[in-house]
Amino acid sequence: MNYNNAYNYEYQKWLLSEALTDEEKDELYGILKNEELKAMRFSAPMDFGTAGLRSTMYMGIGCMNRFTVAQTTRGIAALVKAAEGEKRGVAIAYDSRNHSEEFARISASILASEGIKVYIFNSLRPTPELSFAVRYFGALAGINITASHNPKEYNGYKAYWEDGAQINPEQAKIVSSEREKFNVLDVTGMNYFDEGVAEGLITVLDESFDKHYLHAVLATSINGGLVSDVASELKVVYTPLHGAGCKLVPAILKRIGLKHLYTVDSQMTPDGDFPTVEKPNPEYANVFEDGINIANEVGSDLIIATDPDADRVGVMARGKDGSFKTINGNQMGALLLDYAIGQKKATGKLKPNAFAVKSIVSTDMAYKIAEVQGVKLYDVYTGFKFIGEVIKSYEAEGEADAFILGFEESYGYLLGSYARDKDAVGASMMILEMTAYYKKQNMTLIDALEKLYETYGFYGERTIDIYMEGLDGIEKRKRVMQSLRDNIPESFGPASVSEARDYKSGEIRYIKENTTESTGLQPADVLYYVLDNGDKIVVRPSGTEPKIKIYILAHASDKASLDEKIEAYAADAKGIAEF
Repeated sequence: MNYNNAYNYEYQKWLLSEALTDEEKDELYGILKNEELKAMRFSAPMDFGTAGLRSTMYMGIGCMNRFTVAQTTRGIAALVKAAEGEKRGVAIAYDSRNHSEEFARISASILASEGIKVYIFNSLRPTPELSFAVRYFGALAGINITASHNPKEYNGYKAYWEDGAQINPEQAKIVSSEREKFNVLDVTGMNYFDEGVAEGLITVLDESFDKHYLHAVLATSINGGLVSDVASELKVVYTPLHGAGCKLVPAILKRIGLKHLYTVDSQMTPDGDFPTVEKPNPEYANVFEDGINIANEVGSDLIIATDPDADRVGVMARGKDGSFKTINGNQMGALLLDYAIGQKKATGKLKPNAFAVKSIVSTDMAYKIAEVQGVKLYDVYTGFKFIGEVIKSYEAEGEADAFILGFEESYGYLLGSYARDKDAVGASMMILEMTAYYKKQNMTLIDALEKLYETYGFYGERTIDIYMEGLDGIEKRKRVMQSLRDNIPESFGPASVSEARDYKSGEIRYIKENTTESTGLQPADVLYYVLDNGDKIVVRPSGTEPKIKIYILAHASDKASLDEKIEAYAADAKGIAEF
C-alpha cells in the first residue's frame, strides 16, 4: 500500500475503516489507481464558510457524505451549546437531491444525541421556509441540506442563525474549528433519530406547518385583487425542475387568485437525478423547453421555473411577436422594484423610510429607480445574508415593514421580512401579481421592461464565468485575484479605470488623484472597478463553484450603444484572468 503522501494515507484510513459499508468501500476501491481523484477527495476537507459546504457526493473528506455531514453537525452543536441554545433548538430542511433526506436525518440525530432540540420537516421544503421556520420557532440555528442549482452530482450544507439568515464569518470559523476536533469517521449518534423523537427532542413538521409560511408569504401581496380581476384570461405555466417548489408554488399562485395554472408534468416529481435537464438552473433557457411547448398549446402569458430548493425563480414571458423571451435576474429585479414602489404608493402602503437592497453586482438601474421614486437603496456584498443584515438593522428599530425588496442578479428575490433568504415562492406570487397589473393595461412583462428602459434609461449587464477546476483550481483562482490586486487594469474597452476598490484590503484607490480611502466595510474577496463613464466591472471568486465571476454593469442612451460597450468590456474582461 502506498503511504507516500497525505491524501493516500487518508484514503487508506477510510478504506480500512469498519465504519464504511461494503458499498462505500466498493466506491473507494473503484478509484484505487486514480491518483487525481484520490487527491481531489482526500487531500483537504471542504472549506466551511458563510455559504456552508458544497461538493460532489462521494466518500472522502473533500466531499459530501454521511461522515462529513455528521462531523460538520458536531461543529454546529458546539456553536449552539456555546450560546446555551439547546432548548431553543435547530430547524432542519432539505431539498430533492439524492441523499438530502439522509443527510438531514443524520444532522437531526447528531444534534438530538447532544441534547439539542430539533425541528425537522417530514419531506422536502423550499429553502425560504427553513429561514421562516427558524424565526417562527425562535430557534437558535438552522440547517438546510441543498446544493441549490448545481448539477446532480452535488449536495451542500447551509447553516443559519436565529434571525433566519446564514451564519456570519465569525460563526463559520467556530464551526470549522470545532468540527476538526472530531474524528470524521466517528458514527456516534448518527442513528439517534427514533430515540430523539421518542424523547421529545426531535419534532417532525408536517404539511400543517406550511399554512403558517404561506400565510406570511400571502401577507406580502401589495394588490392581490389584480390577479382576480384578470383571472379568467391569465394563464401561467409552472415547473419546479424536479425540486421543492412542486407543492407550495402552485399553492400560493392559486391562493392569490390564479385559475388557469398549467404544470410541466414531466418535471413536477421530485427527483435528484433531474432527468429532463442537464443543470436544474432557471437561469438557463433550455430548462424551459418543456414549459414552452405547454405554454404554446394553452396560450399562456408566462412560464415560471424554480430551482431545486425553490429559492431562485426564472421567468419567460410572451413578447409582441408571440414568442417567449427570457427576463433575466437583473431585469426582473428592476421590474419588481419599480412595480412594488409604484403599487405601495398607489395603495398607501409605502412607508416614509422605505428601503430596498441589492447586491453590488446587480443592475445599476435599481439606483435610478430608487432615486426617481424617492426610496433608499442599499448596495451590499453578494450573498443574501448581507441583505438580511440590512433588514435586521431596521427590524431592531421596529421598522422592518419599511422593507420593499431585496434582490440579486442570480435570480433571487425577497419581498417581505418574514424570512432572511431569497424566496422563489413569494417572488413567484409577486411576479404573477405584477403580470396581472400589466395585463389590465394590455401589456406583457416584455412591454413593461421596454417601458422601464424608456423611463430610466438603458442598462445592461453580463456575467462571465471563467472555470478553474481540478486539484489546483483554488490556487489558480487565488493567483488570478492576487495578480489583479498587484496590477490594476488601466482600462476596459474604450473607458479608463478611474476607481479601484479592493474589498479584501478595504482600500479604494482613485487613479487620477492617486489617493486612497477606506471602503468602511468588512473584508471580502471582491475587486470592483469604476470606469470614467460610470460603468463598472466586478471580479470575485464564486463561493459555490470552481470559477472566477466577472460582472459587467453598463448604461447608455440607446440599446445599440449599450450592446457595443458591453461587447468591448467583455473582450477585455475575458483576458484579465489569463495568467
